[in-house]
Amino acid sequence: MNNWNKIILDLCGGTGSWSKPYYDNGYDVRVITLPDNDVRLCPPPPQGIYGILAAPPCTDFASSGARWWEAKGKSALLEALSIVDACYRIISIANPVFWCLENPIGRLVHYLGEPVLYFDPCDYGDPYTKKTCLWGNFNIPAKNPVEPTEGSKMWRCYGGKSERTKRLRSATPPGFAQAFYEANR
Repeated sequence: MNNWNKIILDLCGGTGSWSKPYYDNGYDVRVITLPDNDVRLCPPPPQGIYGILAAPPCTDFASSGARWWEAKGKSALLEALSIVDACYRIISIANPVFWCLENPIGRLVHYLGEPVLYFDPCDYGDPYTKKTCLWGNFNIPAKNPVEPTEGSKMWRCYGGKSERTKRLRSATPPGFAQAFYEANR
């Protein structure tokens, strides 16, 4: 099978940075993300899905926002879990060769169990930290560790609540995206 007919679904893909190495290498990448596409409303996926990358919004899961969880109430958590549930539904129906669901460290472990892998971007060549969890059925990418000279740049560079800063915070680090592609192509 050539790459050009291997379909990759990028669920809640936002910037498309995680699926970019697949796109750059000729895969048929389909980004399903807000505002145009809500994974909860997606029809069943087509046959022959090769891989699924899922990155549900972390706003109501990430430990970095824990101080606001109580004020948001349970409805925000239920809304966020409905997106995770939709990702799992699509994965279950598609039965791809590989799949992976990503989210920063936080309370999603209480709903999905222990992740297959924890990583920081500096483990894959990007010099900053942002502890991230991966669940799924995938090959673990080979690490290329570097010193985290930028520390936690999410706080330093991307604070605030604007849509722009949310997108920048949620972008998959390019070193990890490439390593994941290399391990799961």
